[in-house]
Amino acid sequence: MFKNMIVYRIAPQWQVELTQVEEALANAPFMECGATQEKSLGWVPPRGDEHGAMVESVGGQWILRFMVESKVLPGSVLNRRVKEKAERIEKETGRKPGKKESKELKEEAKLDLLPMAFTKQGSMWVWIDREARTIVFDTSSQGHADEVVSLLVEYLPGLSVSLLYTETSPQVAMSHWLSTQEPPVGFTVDRECELKSADESKAVVRYSRHPLDIEEVQAHIAAGKLPTKLALTWDDRVSLMLTEGLQIKKVSFLDTVFEGTKADDGGFDTDVAIATGELSKLIPDLIEALGGESDGIGASAAQAIPASSGPSGPVLAAAAPVPPRGKDVAGRAITGPATAPADTDPDSAPF
Repeated sequence: MFKNMIVYRIAPQWQVELTQVEEALANAPFMECGATQEKSLGWVPPRGDEHGAMVESVGGQWILRFMVESKVLPGSVLNRRVKEKAERIEKETGRKPGKKESKELKEEAKLDLLPMAFTKQGSMWVWIDREARTIVFDTSSQGHADEVVSLLVEYLPGLSVSLLYTETSPQVAMSHWLSTQEPPVGFTVDRECELKSADESKAVVRYSRHPLDIEEVQAHIAAGKLPTKLALTWDDRVSLMLTEGLQIKKVSFLDTVFEGTKADDGGFDTDVAIATGELSKLIPDLIEALGGESDGIGASAAQAIPASSGPSGPVLAAAAPVPPRGKDVAGRAITGPATAPADTDPDSAPF
């Protein structure tokens, strides 16, 4: 649970009860793809019970689970079917299908093949911490997180969120930590990082299972290479990979976290309590290590301004001059950085 994290800030005016969230998500349950349906998405009970609640509260922390299923239809298979249809038309009529007809043939071929296509499923944990005003998405893909944010804004009354910004960008901070060999208080630098050149060469240097307190790393930074990933350990309890886009990947709880627990203490409530208990402390420490939450260009939700309003309430856009990025499913702007951080390691599954 929560192997990756992308964190959004909830605007302070959002005040709802657990029952309201449950009722809202119950209107968008996950259902498997129909015969000719390419993709299906929705919410499933976090505990895995067939008719369980869509939201679980453990120690005051709300846990949701988003599910997506998509049909796997290889392009080569689709193209072969289209070719067969086109050849049949040419044989029967003596003419080749035009551009418009070829497009229609492709849609027909897709409908023919979808009922026979394999499906793949993926899920994403979502954690709402009302007290800290954060929503955490268990994904390494910014695009996947944005999609679920859009759906939450649509279904949850009055929800307004923005991506988390810090006074110091992760890339600048990571460069400083590596060049000075002085990690932030409470953190240690581990043995993995990626450095990328900012010039046209786009040269990349990766270190894996390698000490980083060496002159070679400092020389790369001095030459203009910037960190895009850096492995850290927080408080000897949680290891993680910080990215330039403030994504937290490869989250792993160390043995010290489980001291005092029994081998048979596993289960949904225990897993949630451990994960949220540790991560709710890690997140503010990481924000502090990055100079605190920004109230300038990368405005937090508290300083954000309404971009639009609708049945689901206002959707926040970062204060000028940063323009909002992307649109939600209703066509409204959603909050985020002006330029999306690259998904350097997107999931192979839907989520």
